[in-house]
Amino acid sequence: MFTIGDFARHGRVSPRMLRHYDALGLLRPERVDPFSGYRHYAAAQLARLNRIIALKDLGFTLEQVGRILEERVSTEELRGMLTLRRAELEQAAAEAAARLGQVEARLRSIESEGHMPSDDVIVKSVPPVRVAELTAVSASYAPEHIGPVIGPLYGELFARLEAAGITPVGPGIAHYEDAPEGEGAILVHAAVTVSSSVPPGPGDGFTVVDLPALERAATIVHRGSMDEVLATAQTLARWVDAGGHRAAGYAREVTLECPEDRSQWVTELQERLV
Repeated sequence: MFTIGDFARHGRVSPRMLRHYDALGLLRPERVDPFSGYRHYAAAQLARLNRIIALKDLGFTLEQVGRILEERVSTEELRGMLTLRRAELEQAAAEAAARLGQVEARLRSIESEGHMPSDDVIVKSVPPVRVAELTAVSASYAPEHIGPVIGPLYGELFARLEAAGITPVGPGIAHYEDAPEGEGAILVHAAVTVSSSVPPGPGDGFTVVDLPALERAATIVHRGSMDEVLATAQTLARWVDAGGHRAAGYAREVTLECPEDRSQWVTELQERLV
């Protein structure tokens, strides 16, 4: 038998919480001293305590926890519930991390206001290039909408190219255009450079097209995850405006380096000047 203090320590909860569970009928002490009123718990009761805490962490109210325990949820069922909750928490954590990255990108863009690193921008001509691509629709041009669309597109594109026996010969080139589906929607083209010997037109689950040359393109190199591209893109936009230029359409994104560590990515943004 454990005193309430010892049982609380072994269960990693507070004695106050154990008293609360007792009052609700969720976890009664094994024995209560009739004279002192001291509560005593058995080691076997740790299993029920673990279930109560686990179900609370799943988001159930204590009232719901009581009903579930009375229905004798099996270990396998509880494990399945916890596994589902873990997946939900991992997804929430990933989404929170992505939002944090977007906030940091906005902050860097704000901090760079008034600074015009003109030597970061290079005007050059870009030759035409043949690419294989897959296309899908994003809700907007915001990084939080583009990322979840373009990542799976590239994964599927490379798998289909491998199945077709086609090996990319150059970098990935993401390009964008307004979609007809609705205001703000974007057609996302996940493309990769292929040999000029690959015939244009529909392929085996992908399309081969020739991206036209850019006679004059303002270019800038972004280092880091594309979730944080905003500050770099706005630096380029300010340069275009300050120079009295006009850009046409959305910037191409040419992947120069793409290691597993996304913070080490190197991407060139190319905006066509008219």
